[in-house]
Amino acid sequence: MDHFKTILRHHYDIEAVDVTSQQGGWSALAYKVISDQQSYFLKVYEKSRASTPKWTALIEKYVPIIQWLSLQTRLQGKLPVPLLTRNAAYKHEDDMGIYQLFAYIEGKTIGKQALNSLQVRQLAEIVAELHLYGEEIPVSTAAIKEDFRIPFTEPFREMLNEHIHRLPVDVDEIVKPFANILASRMNDLEMIAEELRGSEVKMKLCHTDIHNWNLMQSGQQLILIDWEGLKLAPVEADLMFLVDQPFFEEFMAIYRKTHKNYVINRQALEFYQIRRMLEDICELLEQLLFDEQEEEDRVETIKHLEGELRKIEVEI
Repeated sequence: MDHFKTILRHHYDIEAVDVTSQQGGWSALAYKVISDQQSYFLKVYEKSRASTPKWTALIEKYVPIIQWLSLQTRLQGKLPVPLLTRNAAYKHEDDMGIYQLFAYIEGKTIGKQALNSLQVRQLAEIVAELHLYGEEIPVSTAAIKEDFRIPFTEPFREMLNEHIHRLPVDVDEIVKPFANILASRMNDLEMIAEELRGSEVKMKLCHTDIHNWNLMQSGQQLILIDWEGLKLAPVEADLMFLVDQPFFEEFMAIYRKTHKNYVINRQALEFYQIRRMLEDICELLEQLLFDEQEEEDRVETIKHLEGELRKIEVEI
């Protein structure tokens, strides 16, 4: 932890008394930082992870939008905003990783718990407010605008064709029975993407990763965290996470108080559902191929992969 304390001292002017590990997420490690003045949350994207470039490439582009949302909309206090370094940068970077610092949020991740009615209402209000804003805001959104590209197409096909033989035997046996359906889903996705590129679908700011592990209860307020995927996109990029939830009708009744005439774009919804499943499978395979994992983490990754592969057969 001394390395983190040095970073905090030199780049954030914070004298950390203690740095302790917290439960991290898909993209990064997490630490609680305690100083004499207050507590902070340190997010660490390890450069040894194959997925890190994806999550960190647009930090300079999306953080100014988060800052604007926090200051100029009713989302203030409902999303975390990264603290700037002493040089007014949105992150610190060294040979080991990329670092973001936040004020510590006292609360608990929703995680495996079901949302109660108040939490559903607050989530609907957060999403509805976010979807009010598009490219007209006074902060550039060009870098995060959806173009319906599928950046993982080539590595995905390589992993299914060339790299699949490099997978450990146990993983190879899991993936091979799904090779044909995965290839078919990829073809479907590319066709839908081409059609959407030629359409004039409306785009708004979207979080693009709404699930219970990205929701925190802090006092009486629900907070939506982990905004690395912020995008200017069809709102189905967010609603795709909610359409199968038991509270969806309750959510939409509140959402439509702000967006009165909203009707789901089924084509956009299908695009995001398929892309998300294939993207998750691709990232899990990348972890097994390229990341150095402890045995416990590897077992968890394989378990997660099996679940995603089973879903690809029955969903959409």
